[in-house]
Amino acid sequence: MNARIFPAHRHAGAGLAALAVAAAGWALLPHAGRQSTLRLIEDICSSVSRPMFSSAPAPEGSAAAARPQTSSRVISCEALPNVPGKSVTTVIVDFPPMAYSPAHRHPGSVTAIILDGTVRSQLAGTPVGDYKSGETFFEPPGTLHLFAENPDPVKPARLVAVFVAEENCGPLLLPP
Repeated sequence: MNARIFPAHRHAGAGLAALAVAAAGWALLPHAGRQSTLRLIEDICSSVSRPMFSSAPAPEGSAAAARPQTSSRVISCEALPNVPGKSVTTVIVDFPPMAYSPAHRHPGSVTAIILDGTVRSQLAGTPVGDYKSGETFFEPPGTLHLFAENPDPVKPARLVAVFVAEENCGPLLLPP
């Protein structure tokens, strides 16, 4: 998706707080940990301008980079009054023919319901699954989602993803 879902200024306060905590902990990490922390901070900061469900771009020059990307749009976000600090966010995700979404994670629980077409998906430690219209899959918080794709060269696919995550509707995407 090329359009931004939320303006960056809505996430600026949370992003700055996360950076402050990360910077404080960074000094205590060994050198290798510092490099990982820098990559994590860069991924978190860049996620403000990326779609919330779509994953980071595939590595340049890879076969996956040549494939169409998914697009997403938030259709609702509501605080859960009976679960303080949590919200439920509903997102529509469109998969053009042959669309591919590389490895990513989500901070909260996700239930995906296939509305149209077929979505092939694999979570770490599970077999690849082909999910058709009316079928669902679940992602526990933080699980590595190895990939999701529309294997059909002609027909698009669409799903609705229901996230239960931190209040304020995001971010919903984490680096692999």
